[in-house]
Amino acid sequence: MKTSNDFAYELQSFFMDYLVRERGSSVHTIRAYRDTFTLLLDYLESKCQVSPDQVTFDTVDRSVIIAFQNWLQDEHQNSVCTRNQRLAAIRSFFKFMMYEDPTRMNQWKSICTIPMKKGPTGTLNYLTVEAVKTILEQIDASTNAGLRNLTMLSLLYNSGARIQELIDLRPLSIRKEKPFVVELFGKGSKKRLVPLEDAMMELLLKYMKRFGLDVHGKETHPLFYNTWGEKLTNPGIAYVINKYASMARILNPDIIPKKISPHVFRHSRAMHLLQAGVNLVYIRDILGHVSIQTTEIYARADSKQKREALEKAYESVGITEPDVKQWERNPKLRELLKSICK
Repeated sequence: MKTSNDFAYELQSFFMDYLVRERGSSVHTIRAYRDTFTLLLDYLESKCQVSPDQVTFDTVDRSVIIAFQNWLQDEHQNSVCTRNQRLAAIRSFFKFMMYEDPTRMNQWKSICTIPMKKGPTGTLNYLTVEAVKTILEQIDASTNAGLRNLTMLSLLYNSGARIQELIDLRPLSIRKEKPFVVELFGKGSKKRLVPLEDAMMELLLKYMKRFGLDVHGKETHPLFYNTWGEKLTNPGIAYVINKYASMARILNPDIIPKKISPHVFRHSRAMHLLQAGVNLVYIRDILGHVSIQTTEIYARADSKQKREALEKAYESVGITEPDVKQWERNPKLRELLKSICK
C-alpha cells in the first residue's frame, strides 16, 4: 500500500494529475486553489518557522489548518466567505490524499471535517438605476481610454456578466446582427447568450471600430485590454469602477456607496430587471444560475418591490400604510505554485 510524506510531490500530483487531467477543472478553480496553498506556505514559514522545502504531512494537521484559517481572517482580513473558500480547497486536497495514502486516513478525515465558519447574512448590495447612470456619466468618452471604460462598464451592467466573463470576452463573442447578443462562458465553462440592447450594441460597434477590433484577424484578441494589449484584470477593472464612483460620490453621496465591487454591477442589473417586472426564470438564464433558487435572492432582497406590493394591498382595502422611519522557501514548490495559471 502506498504511503507518502512528500507534501510537494503530492501537491503537484493534485494539481497536474487530479485537477487538470482527471477533473478538468476550470482555470478559475485552479487559480483559486493555487492561491490557497501559496498562502498556506506563507503561513507555515512566517508563523511556524517551517520553510516550504521542509513541509511534510507531519507538519500539516488539523490544528495547523484551523490556525491558518484564523490567520487568514485576523491578519489578512479575509471575509468569512473567502476563509471558507480557502478551507474548501484544502478539504479537496485531503480528500484526494485519502485515495493516495489510506494509511493516514484518520489525519485526512480530521482535516476534512473542519467545519465551515458561519458568518453574518448580510444584505445584497446593489446600485439604483440613478446611481449606475451617475457613475457612467462621469466617463469622458471623447478619449480612447474613456470610450473603452464606458463601453466596458456599460457592458458589465447590461449583460449582468461576472467579472471574469467580461475579462475573457473576445470580439467574436459579440453577434453584430440582430438579434444582438454577447456569448458568455461562466462557471464550469457553461455557455450562455445574453441579449444586448440597441444602444449598447451601438456603443460596442463604435468602440470596436475606434480600437480596430472589427477587422479580420482580431476575432480572438481580448475585447478589453491594457496598454500592452493584454486583457484586463479584476483589480484593474475594480480600479476603473472606483475611479468614476469617487467622482459620482462627490455629486451625489447619498446614492453612491463607499465601496463598490465589479460584482455590484451584476447584482444591480438583476435587481433592475426584477423591478421592471421581468420573470425570475429569464433573470436566471441571463445571469447563468443553475437553479432558480439562487436567483430568488434578488426577490427576497427587493424591499422596494415588497413595499409597493404592500401598499397596493392596503389601498385595495382602503387602508393607508403608516410612514416607515429611515436607517500569501522552497523555490521549486513556490515556483510550481506560481507557474500554475499565470
